[in-house]
Amino acid sequence: MLQSLLRTAVKVAVASLIVGTILGHFGITLNRLTEAFGLSAERIEATIQQSIAWVLPNITLGAIIIVPVWVLAYILRPPGPTA
Repeated sequence: MLQSLLRTAVKVAVASLIVGTILGHFGITLNRLTEAFGLSAERIEATIQQSIAWVLPNITLGAIIIVPVWVLAYILRPPGPTA
């Protein structure tokens, strides 16, 4: 499974490199794209910070319920085959 994930990541990286090279050849840069979409580095950073501020409390809240339930289910599960 890990090998498949690594292979996919390499394929995505190579495809991104090829597309980035082609776009760079035509003069399309990251700065031009972000300006065209009305974005800035500060706005992107603020959005990431807002996302993290929303995600972390919700993950923690969910983990308070999910982790004990999972541990209990793991402890109480029937024994598997002894090979």
